[in-house]
Amino acid sequence: MLSAGATLSAQWLKIRTPGIPRQPDGKPALTAPAPRTSDHKPDLSGLWGTEDNTYGLNVTADLKPGEVLPWADEVYRKRLEALDKDTPATRCLPGGPTTILGAQYRIIQSPNVTAILYGDGAYRQIFTDGRDLPKDPNPTWWGYSVGQWEGDTLVVHSAGFNDRSWLDYVGHPHTEDLRVTERFTRIDFGHMQLEFTLDDPKTFTKPVTITLGVNYVPDTEMLEYVCNENEKDSVHLVGKASDELKGDIKVATQVLLRYAGNYQMEEGGKMKATLSVSGDQLMFSLGGKGAVPMTTLSETSFFFPGGFPVDFVQDGKGTITHFLLHAPCGDFKFVRTETAAK
Repeated sequence: MLSAGATLSAQWLKIRTPGIPRQPDGKPALTAPAPRTSDHKPDLSGLWGTEDNTYGLNVTADLKPGEVLPWADEVYRKRLEALDKDTPATRCLPGGPTTILGAQYRIIQSPNVTAILYGDGAYRQIFTDGRDLPKDPNPTWWGYSVGQWEGDTLVVHSAGFNDRSWLDYVGHPHTEDLRVTERFTRIDFGHMQLEFTLDDPKTFTKPVTITLGVNYVPDTEMLEYVCNENEKDSVHLVGKASDELKGDIKVATQVLLRYAGNYQMEEGGKMKATLSVSGDQLMFSLGGKGAVPMTTLSETSFFFPGGFPVDFVQDGKGTITHFLLHAPCGDFKFVRTETAAK
C-alpha cells in the first residue's frame, strides 16, 4: 500500500495530456464518450489508477470465516507475526497478479497485443491474436495472459503464476493453480470498471471476485521508480511482532475505543482508514473492509501490519485528532473524520 503511494508521487508535473477531450475551461472532460479504435473496439489506452485500495491491503476483505483454507490462513498469520520480513516488495521483487488492484498503470492497446506498464518498470502482455494460454507454462511472477472482446468488455484470462507473490499487503498466499480473470469495461472517457476474479481452489473455497472503479489520470505522467536503487530496508527486517512487546501489554477496551473511528489521509485525500476494536485488539482497515489486527506497543502506539509504527495524537482536551503512520519514505498523517467506526 505505502510503496504504491511512494510510486504514485513520482510523476510529471504541469504536463497537459494531448489529444483528450476538454471542457471550455480547459479541464479534462472525463464524462465525454469513450474513444474507439479503427476496428470499433473501445480504446483502453491511457494512464489509469484504481479508485479504492482496500483490496491491496486485504484481498479477502469480502470473504467469510472459513472461505480461506486453513493452510493459507496459517501462512497469512505467520507473515503478520514476521512484520513483513519476507514480502516480495521489500526484496524489490515483482508484485504479481493483484498489483493492478492498488496501482497506477498505463495501458497501450493494439489489435494483437495490449500492454500494461506499471510505475516500477514491470509490464504485462495480453495477447488478443486468438492464441490459447500455454498448457504447461514455466511459472512466472506475472503469468501469461490472453484476451478477447465480449461486446465492449475486454476479458483477460491469466495463468502460469509462480507461488512466490503475495496476494495482498498483509500476506495472503496462493498456489501455482491460481487463475485470474479480468474484465475491463470503459464506461466513458474518464471511467472504467474492472471486475477481477481469483480462482485458486487450493487456497479458497470459492472464486474471489472484486469489482473496482478505475479512473483516467490526466495531465501527468509516471516517472522512473527503481526499488533496489540504494535499497537499505531488507537488512533491518529481522524481527517479529512479539519481539516488540515489552512484557504482557494489555490495553483496556475502553482505551482502544477512544481510537475507533474513520480517518482520512491529509495529503492526497483519497485514502480512508477505519479503526475498530475486536475484544482487546485494535483493528485497521481501508474503507471499512477486511480489518487486520495491529500490534499493541503502548496505550498510544501500535504496529501497522508490516512493521510500520502508528502513533495517536490528541488535543488539549484529550480528544484523538489524528494518527501518524511512520514509514521509511516519511510520515503519513490520517486526520479523524468521525468518532465512531461505522
